[in-house]
This record gives sequence, C-alpha cells and structure tokens, in this order.
Amino acid sequence: MWLQVLGSAAGGGFPQWNCGCPGCRAVRDGSRPARPRTQSCVAVSADRQRWFLLNASPDVRSQVEAFPPLQPRAGRATPLGAVLLTDGELDHTLGLLLLREAERLEVHATEAVAATLRDGSGVLATLERYCDVDLRTVVPGVDVPLADGLTYRAFDVPTTKRARFGGGPLEGRVVGYRLTDGRSGRAAVHLPGMQRLTPQVRAEIDGCACLFLDGTCWDDDELIRLGLAAKTSQEMGHLAIGGPGGSLEQLAGLDVERTIYIHMNNTNPVLLEDSAQRRTLTDRGLDVAEDGLEVKV
Repeated sequence: MWLQVLGSAAGGGFPQWNCGCPGCRAVRDGSRPARPRTQSCVAVSADRQRWFLLNASPDVRSQVEAFPPLQPRAGRATPLGAVLLTDGELDHTLGLLLLREAERLEVHATEAVAATLRDGSGVLATLERYCDVDLRTVVPGVDVPLADGLTYRAFDVPTTKRARFGGGPLEGRVVGYRLTDGRSGRAAVHLPGMQRLTPQVRAEIDGCACLFLDGTCWDDDELIRLGLAAKTSQEMGHLAIGGPGGSLEQLAGLDVERTIYIHMNNTNPVLLEDSAQRRTLTDRGLDVAEDGLEVKV
C-alpha cells in the first residue's frame, strides 16, 4: 500500500497566520531551515488508483491540486473512495465542506464523531445540504474492507480533553486506524491525536510497518512557556514527544519498522531542521512528516 502525506501540520498550519513564534518567524524570513506545511491529512491506496483520505483538512483543495493521483481523470469522476475521520476537530473535518461538490461522499466516523459533526460543529449537517453523504459508522475493533485488499480496523484512543460542543459518549471521540494490505499482510497505523499511550493503543501499534504518530508538541508546557496559551499539550489532548513519559521514551521496545511524527504544532521545534530536538529524532531513526512525503508499505 502507499501512504501520501498531503498535510503534516496541526491546526493552523505552519506558519500559522496569527503567530510570531520562533518557528513561524523562521519559516517566513528564512533565518533558519524550515519548510511550510499545510494541515494534517494523509491519503492511502492499495493500487495508486483509488485513494482514501485519513481526515479532511481545511487545506484539502490545495492538497489535492498538489497530488495528481487524486485529481479527476475525466469529467468529475475522481479517485477519491472515502474519508476516514479520526475525530471531530475542525482541522480534521472542515475539508469535508470543500468536498461538497461531490454527488456522493462516503464518510467513515464513529457515532461520537458523527454526533459532534451534526449537532456540534454542524459540519455534517451543512454538508448534507449540498451532497449525498454516505455515512458509515466506525466501530472500534471491527475489520472493514475498503478496496483492492485494503482494510482498516479503528481503535479507541482514550481522551479527557474537554468536549468543545458539550456531552456525548466518551468512547470513540478519538480513534486511530490500523490499515492492512491483505496481499502482503503488512500494516500501517495512523494516529495523529493521542493523549496517552495505553496498553490497548500499544497493542494496535506493535508490529506495524509504519506508524504516523501524534507529534503536536515537543514539551508538555510548550505553549505556556511561549506565552501563547494557558493549556499544556496533555490538556489539549496530545502526548508530548519529549520529557519523562513522552512518546519518544514510551516508543522504546515497540516493534515498529518506521515511525513518522505528524500533526506538528507550529510551536514544535522539530519543525526547525537545525534544532536539537530534530537531531534527537534523527539520531534515533525517527522521522518528521512533511507535505508530499510518500511511504510504501
């Protein structure tokens, strides 16, 4: 299977329009090596003919234009098979509204995410006014066929992050996807949002050929120290990479061939290619996703 990184940054992209943090300044003025990034979205395919989106970012139009295999070949017939949502966050779902010209759009989401999109943000309710939405309910732990031998199994990623739009079920608010190529049996895991690396989540990661992992912040208090927010990374629903108990420390011992951090916030120093944090990842054989990266599993 092939995975194409269409966007690799967290909400707001890199640089973020209203931010003057060291990273955003560097990418604007070229004072340090850093590459612009659009908001997190990955495309997956078993044959490079039919593609499935893992989330739909607000930058999805420009991302499709930058990746010819996703563009229509004739008329308005596109290679897009479906959109698989990991959560109901705006940076992962607003792109659905940019796909509203489709006659029919297949969307996979848990009941909790679908409820958020319909009764909370209103994204799904709005989209349904424009096109036929084929909503497929994602049930964690169930294997689901997509196309050409490609299957997925969603798994619950527990979170205590405050639900922005109120109540609803806790289970299924955030999920990861384990994608398997039936011909080779090899798997990739897409996990752009993770608050804790629980034993259940570790079990889903273990043994995969490629892991796209939440890389939002390097330090838990990163935004607080920069004076940009009053919340820690953990309070925003993301496990920091560095520090005691960070994902970098917890990855040790897991059987994963390749780990690629994705969904980096604009404040994360790993986006600066000459930073000590970036060298730490490189020295340990870990990667930082960038727009346009292709991975063959």
